[in-house]
Amino acid sequence: MRTELNIAQMAGWLNPMINGWLGYYGQFCRSEMYKVFRQLNKALVRWARRKFKALRRHKTRASKFLEGIAKKNPRLFAHWGRNGRSVCLMGAV
Repeated sequence: MRTELNIAQMAGWLNPMINGWLGYYGQFCRSEMYKVFRQLNKALVRWARRKFKALRRHKTRASKFLEGIAKKNPRLFAHWGRNGRSVCLMGAV
């Protein structure tokens, strides 16, 4: 993922794709989307580790960092919260 972008720009770049996946694949196999969103969350953790020097060697701390963002702004990414309920929580990475 692109480290020159901030988290809001990343969300703006990824949300149209996530919404498309939810709209198309979510109609038929919503449970399979959890695997995709888990991988997306892992990629976001990798992005945070590359973006922020303090998180570089700390996978758990990077995951907690993104969990905090998800709690403060649950609709930042489309898969974090949809229609007022969580589709995929950060959880353990």
